Amino acid sequence: MQIPVVTAPTIAIVGSAARFPVRRIFCVGQNYADHAREMGSDPDRQQPFFFTKPADAVVPGGGTLPYPSMTQDLHHEVELVVALGAGGRDIDATQATAKIFGHAVGIDLTRRDLQAAAKAAGRPWDMAKGFDRSAPIAALTPGAPPATGAIGLTIDGEPRQSGDLSMMIWSVAEVIAALSRQVELAPGDLIFTGTPAGVGPILPGVQVRATITDLEPLEILFDA
Repeated sequence: MQIPVVTAPTIAIVGSAARFPVRRIFCVGQNYADHAREMGSDPDRQQPFFFTKPADAVVPGGGTLPYPSMTQDLHHEVELVVALGAGGRDIDATQATAKIFGHAVGIDLTRRDLQAAAKAAGRPWDMAKGFDRSAPIAALTPGAPPATGAIGLTIDGEPRQSGDLSMMIWSVAEVIAALSRQVELAPGDLIFTGTPAGVGPILPGVQVRATITDLEPLEILFDA
């Protein structure tokens, strides 16, 4: 048997024919106070914590997706995603934004029922977060993201999530700095930076649209 040839997933870049190669995907949990409260946590005491998704969970540009298996409670979480063009360890927050290549709208899809069962049993919840096609992401806009801007998500045109980037508990720079103390970051890493309140179920056959001010929107449609 021949050694297989494996290629890295890539994401489109606004205004360029080049594509951004994805190395790893990190996600920070409960980084908006209203979402932390709806998940039963105290945002005043929350420290940044992280989980991961495999690189090939990326769905560049969204589109039509098969409804995930093994779940009766698929949830949407709209997020600002930053893509790193440089890395390092123990990065100071004042230097963190210089590491960013670009930013985009993403959706952290979650099999909430599997996550709840894993939490109740004290087990890891990788399969609740890191399943196939669990990280749709729109094209990257080059440069670091703004500190403010509307972020939201609709299902079949009805608002489900609405917030502002300024509502983050930990800024993008602080998230990068905190993560770099736990792992050495590298070019190609993506960081999902958290979601505002309003997370909820996605049913088969619905159209999901995620937006952040001035960024290319992300639309996904789930097969009925």
